Amino acid sequence: MTANLSPLDQLPDWVPSAVRLYLTHTEGGLSLREIARAEGVHASTVLRQVRRFENRRDDPLVDGALGRLKGVEEGPGTATGDSALDAEARRVLPRLAEEGALMAVAPDMDRAVILREGAEGTVRLAVLDRLVAEAFALQDWIVCVQSGRVLRYVITQAGRLALRRLRGEEGPAPAPRSFDEEDTRRTRPVTVESPITALARRRDREGKPFLTPDLVAAAERLREDFEAAQTGAPVTQDWDRFLSGPIRGTGAGKGALPGKGALGARDRVIAALDDLGPGLADMALRCCCYMEGLETAERRLGWSARSGKIVLRIALLRLKRHYESQGETGKMMG
Repeated sequence: MTANLSPLDQLPDWVPSAVRLYLTHTEGGLSLREIARAEGVHASTVLRQVRRFENRRDDPLVDGALGRLKGVEEGPGTATGDSALDAEARRVLPRLAEEGALMAVAPDMDRAVILREGAEGTVRLAVLDRLVAEAFALQDWIVCVQSGRVLRYVITQAGRLALRRLRGEEGPAPAPRSFDEEDTRRTRPVTVESPITALARRRDREGKPFLTPDLVAAAERLREDFEAAQTGAPVTQDWDRFLSGPIRGTGAGKGALPGKGALGARDRVIAALDDLGPGLADMALRCCCYMEGLETAERRLGWSARSGKIVLRIALLRLKRHYESQGETGKMMG
């Protein structure tokens, strides 16, 4: 249907069919009846989809994504290809699926941030480009739950289903659904909780948390840099090899200004692990970055049972001091 329409024929494969219908009508100039005949559906079906996305333009992220797709400008329509979008979804959706997590973004912000709010306070989990957030909104993976100066989004059922697919928890991708079909499938919630989050909920006999919010923040800071270091890397970083033999960074030593992008994040991870030293770095890498549970980490390292949480807490205390020693630089993420 859109093969002879320019620039709509340049839309990437991930763009939902309903969005293609909407843009074909509003930008391509085809009538609802013409589209319905080309697609072999009733005109009322096309009308419902067009009205649906017209109403969704109240969402700034959806409106921004549609605006970029109109001209296929730099953004979700071109810069975020299918593989890149899936890679970001694998990184971000698990954090959004955590209990109490949400995404915050302001109209003038180029990036969005994933936060988790709980009794211990607010912890930053991840950062993503606004263009990726727009693509998530267009896919119905996130929904706005609070408008205003700062918009807040949470993961939807469609987002949880997408997470299951990307994690290989489902079989082959299902056949494309009809335009009139709504995603009403029910499934168990996807909760991908980090070992740090689970450990932070533990209380001692006096009711004090085993991991205080500042220690959780240090763990999340390391994980954020670890994830950022993987993006754009020509080869997969062998972090285990770093623990058995030093891996030289890009030259950002102590007192030097941190680099930017994946290489800068890699330097920061190496500096943090190097500061922790053997044993503590092993535990921090496995629990904070690899998301291994305490029992799994203890077994891999050959340690006795229930020793891992003590070592991990000591590692986070030293990691916290490491970031504090860097001043404002130690507070930056991504």
